[in-house]
Amino acid sequence: MNTIKVGPKIVGPDNPCFIIGEIGINHIGDIEIAKRLIQIAAAAGCDAVKFQKRTPSVCVPMAQRDLMRETPWGYISYMDYRERVEFGVEDYAEIDAHCRAHGVQWFASCWDEPSVEFIEQFDVPCFKIASASLTDEALLKRTRATGRPVLLSTGMSTLKQIDRAVEILGKEDLILLHAVSTYPARYDELNLRVMATLGDRYDVPVGYSGHETGLASTVAAVALGACVVERHITLDRSMWGSDQAASLEPSGLTKLVRDIRLVEMSLGSPEKKVLEREVPIVARLRLQA
Repeated sequence: MNTIKVGPKIVGPDNPCFIIGEIGINHIGDIEIAKRLIQIAAAAGCDAVKFQKRTPSVCVPMAQRDLMRETPWGYISYMDYRERVEFGVEDYAEIDAHCRAHGVQWFASCWDEPSVEFIEQFDVPCFKIASASLTDEALLKRTRATGRPVLLSTGMSTLKQIDRAVEILGKEDLILLHAVSTYPARYDELNLRVMATLGDRYDVPVGYSGHETGLASTVAAVALGACVVERHITLDRSMWGSDQAASLEPSGLTKLVRDIRLVEMSLGSPEKKVLEREVPIVARLRLQA
């Protein structure tokens, strides 16, 4: 299994887990909230933050455009809502500069082909394909054409569907993320052992994109070999938005990164030996022949 270079980081077996703070649309269209989340992710020790980019006129189905919903901007159509939470070129230029200033990489899940072209102008280190887009063959091909590493989430997908996506994308510079597309996910739905299934079947680096509310399962995923972990982050889980409840608040994110690094340190070496610090304990506690 090969390693993959994502910006300055090497991702794959025997390397530190690549930790992504998924901002997604938890910024609610507010660039200042986005900047605060970038700072929180950087301070916690994340390697990258991720956004979601859509072109509403392309990817919002016609049947949903006029549906009305309550939002922070009032009772508006779904189409209006989708447009209000999208950042433009100037916003992403600010995001790019803010990430550079705080020493954290950024990239995005692009939900349509124009969004790939939009994000590509910022020279991001990789692209993410969301679980919902795994069967969008045109989007897979357009994303692969960027020549950058691709992270593919595999929630709500069969092995046959993943086979086809991998066939289109190719295995070079590909990372698969095990995911369960329920928000928030229950612990009995997580099936972390699927990571081993994906690794054996495709022989590419495998990670975990979690949508549960706690930390334990994400830390366990690293102990089971996840090369990448991704968790949604928020300022406050009570904020408005569909992803907030499945997100980590700042203190939770800090604890998660800390625990992942401690677990990595604890895994150590497979060699069984007596440690130097154990030698005086042997002398004191073990009967000598």
